[in-house]
Amino acid sequence: MGEWTPDLSASDKPRYLAIADIIDADVRSGRLAPGDRLPPQRKLAIRLGIDFTTVARGYVEAQKRGLIESRVGQGSYVRAAEPRAPTALTRRSNPVDLSMNLPPEPDDPALLERMRAGLQEIGGDLVALLRYQGFGGSPADKDAASNWLGRRALVPSQDRLFVTPGAHPAILAILCTVAETGDAILCEDLTYPGLRALAAQIGLRTIGLPMDDEGIDPDALQAACVREKPKALYLNPTLLNPTTVTIPEKRRAAIAQIARRHRLPIIEDDAYGFIPQHGPPPFAAIAPDITWHIAGLAKCVGAGLRIAYVVTPEVKAGWSFAPVIRAACVMASPVTAALATRWIEDGTADAILRFVRTETLARQKLAMEILPAGSVRSDPLGFHLWASLPEPWTRSAFVSQMRGTGIGVVASDAFAVGPLPPEAVRVCLGGTADRGGVRRALEFMAHLLATRPEAASGIL
Repeated sequence: MGEWTPDLSASDKPRYLAIADIIDADVRSGRLAPGDRLPPQRKLAIRLGIDFTTVARGYVEAQKRGLIESRVGQGSYVRAAEPRAPTALTRRSNPVDLSMNLPPEPDDPALLERMRAGLQEIGGDLVALLRYQGFGGSPADKDAASNWLGRRALVPSQDRLFVTPGAHPAILAILCTVAETGDAILCEDLTYPGLRALAAQIGLRTIGLPMDDEGIDPDALQAACVREKPKALYLNPTLLNPTTVTIPEKRRAAIAQIARRHRLPIIEDDAYGFIPQHGPPPFAAIAPDITWHIAGLAKCVGAGLRIAYVVTPEVKAGWSFAPVIRAACVMASPVTAALATRWIEDGTADAILRFVRTETLARQKLAMEILPAGSVRSDPLGFHLWASLPEPWTRSAFVSQMRGTGIGVVASDAFAVGPLPPEAVRVCLGGTADRGGVRRALEFMAHLLATRPEAASGIL
């Protein structure tokens, strides 16, 4: 079917949708048969006199509908009459946990095609990837990890570098390595909920430190080190989840100095560290001798990869860390590790990261235009907001009213280490919602912030 050419003149829809509609109609009529090869996207774009991107979007839309499939190096083909893959993919893609802080999902056709190509590429060695692998990552995966970490000015030796199945198991293994039941762990007084849950699982006490606009208070850290004799300091130092605070370099140096003085290990959860292009250096670069660095890919590439790169303070620390995480997880998935490696090597990971930055900037701009001035704390590159609620709103009432908007809103209780959570919520601008959906949710949020709770009841 190299000469197949759709007639777009009869459709009033966007051209990319018209292309997908015509593929659908031609499959139903028999003009296109299973196995037929569609024209190359660039060739068809020239023939129709339209942009290549428009044709690419049309093919992507047809793939979403289960009409065609793309084969790396071969082109696009009409699927069999009853394809199984789209049904399976639909079952896996429907459930979305809006309480999770997710980056915006890529929707650019060219980027999506590039991502699929990487997945198909690793499939050539699929049998080998289904075997048990050496712990901590293959040499190729560690090389890719070093390449990725180099963007944050980190150049660890491979014997200090581990490929792990996500940040959660890494944090758990580090906590088990540095502390025992009953010990104290310091953290921000509003911190990542995962840290609280993991510490509770192994019986550690979490002690929150007060914060200002630059992160935890160094004087409070010094006092807590003397008073509590903590075993570690956990920090989410860039675009803190939930408040979006980023600790500047000068404050990081002051914190590192105090931690070194008390021989206090720093657990640096750098989940958002790759998003700012010119952010402050990581603690692992300022104080590599005491810092456990966790570079997860969930927030900058994709949570479904379940891959995080861990850099230990020294080689000996890795000797203690390795058996703990091996006992819990055996290994990171070789399939997803290979995909992460492929995407890092061929530039796809950087392309995804650029998309996340660009889309996040656009969504934050919407938030600043729509929400009342001074009503939220945010960062142009953070895909979440921290909203302190005006009286008489309570966090539970506000979350209840925002439920169903399509964006995630979580009460401060999930993040507060102390007994008195503030009347505040975290709002996620990423995930499955598109920009239009985010706009509508923010407009409703702005309405709520200007409305008394009793007047807002019954709106949703």
